[in-house]
Amino acid sequence: MGLWETTWWGNTPGRWLVALGVLAATLALLRVAARLVVGRLTAVSRRTETRLDDLASLLLDRTGAPFLFVVAVWAAAWFVALPSAVEGGIRVVAVLALLAQAGVWGSAVIGFTLDHYRRHQLADDAEAVTTMSAFGFLGKLALWSTVLLLALDNLGFEIKTLLAGLGVGGIAVALAVQTILGDLFASLSIVLDKPFVIGDFLTVGDHMGTVEQIGIKTTRIRSLSGEQLVFSNADLLGSRIRNYGRMRERRVVFTVGVTYGTPPEAAERIPDMIRESLSRHEEVRVDRSHLKELGESALVYETVYFVSDPAFNVYMDIQQEVNLELVRRFAEEGIDFAYPTRTVHVQRTGERAGRGGGADEDAPAGSGLRPEPADV
Repeated sequence: MGLWETTWWGNTPGRWLVALGVLAATLALLRVAARLVVGRLTAVSRRTETRLDDLASLLLDRTGAPFLFVVAVWAAAWFVALPSAVEGGIRVVAVLALLAQAGVWGSAVIGFTLDHYRRHQLADDAEAVTTMSAFGFLGKLALWSTVLLLALDNLGFEIKTLLAGLGVGGIAVALAVQTILGDLFASLSIVLDKPFVIGDFLTVGDHMGTVEQIGIKTTRIRSLSGEQLVFSNADLLGSRIRNYGRMRERRVVFTVGVTYGTPPEAAERIPDMIRESLSRHEEVRVDRSHLKELGESALVYETVYFVSDPAFNVYMDIQQEVNLELVRRFAEEGIDFAYPTRTVHVQRTGERAGRGGGADEDAPAGSGLRPEPADV
């Protein structure tokens, strides 16, 4: 019997060569086609505004070589006769590869959608972006959980029994990772309740900064000095948070002190001077300005006003102009700003009378007191 007449698993060498050729040709064809299509879609996407071509290019780019190899093997298996066990094994591997590749494609679609939404909606609706990011994670989790269950079912596992066992074991796991679960539920609380969103300026204790990212376990804030602050979600919700991003208008309280030597007429005009300085700004709504108290070393005036624009720089620009205006007006009126001072009055009583004068030593000199003559 010649070599070409020898059979393996009921197939001659010629049939095996045909199957091998089909495998190589299919694999090469799939790889070349994927590259050509990706290149073509990339060129088209640069000339169009639609996002579908970008998504198709991304999906083809995320198609892995192992999946293409399994497809080529499955195609080659049609040209040879294989035992049922081998055919069943190839079928199982093909299904598993397809499920894994479907998971990769699904994750790419979710990530592409979130990235597109984030870039176009962040400036208009930061709260929705935060919510979409959280639901994107949940979507990926649900996707890969489904892929895993289908893969186990394809391998012959009893899914119902497995789910029951996972339910019992999940209690023990939950107790072991309760800190992580606490942060996870805190993240969901942040997403649903929206105490803050990306872009809000927060003050948390002694720390302050702008929210950059709200993750599953942590929230990251960029501080004013440039470093990134990382807070656990559970700890963050347990803290007192001041959210300046929700500020509709800024309330400002400032005081001015003038000396006690200020004439009463000028002291009475000071609140009007302050109101006039503030009323020149369209963003300002004056609440009140009064002589608050007679301080230890100054007449203290307190003023309250509101700025319709909550931006901190806008408030500082207004306050600076008001301060400079008061400096000019006070100089014109001859009013002096007060600073902490204390006046000590010293009275000199003179030297005491010469010693030996008896009762005269007890009376201060110059006091006009004289000892009464004794009765004899």
